[in-house]
Amino acid sequence: MYFTGIIIAIMTFLTIGIWHPIVIKAEYRWGTRPWVVFLLAGIGCFVAALYTENIYLSSFLGVFGASALWGIGELFSQKKRVEKGWFPMNPRRKHEYQQNN
Repeated sequence: MYFTGIIIAIMTFLTIGIWHPIVIKAEYRWGTRPWVVFLLAGIGCFVAALYTENIYLSSFLGVFGASALWGIGELFSQKKRVEKGWFPMNPRRKHEYQQNN
């Protein structure tokens, strides 16, 4: 039996699951400013995946890079969710949010 597909699927599931709290914590702490870090991480992982021979590591790098790039959009969406009151607002950065009162 070949477990490569299942292992890559589990890696993908866990990687995407890890990015959910990363986006929430990053937006709470720094707002949308980390989008540049997410962009560089995503591009860096894609480039590294191109030069990695190991199928598992290359798959992980590709998925991690795609998740980092997807995280950019989620970072801005998270800011909107905070403005709607769905997530807690960082009181030190209150001035960065539009209040919908």
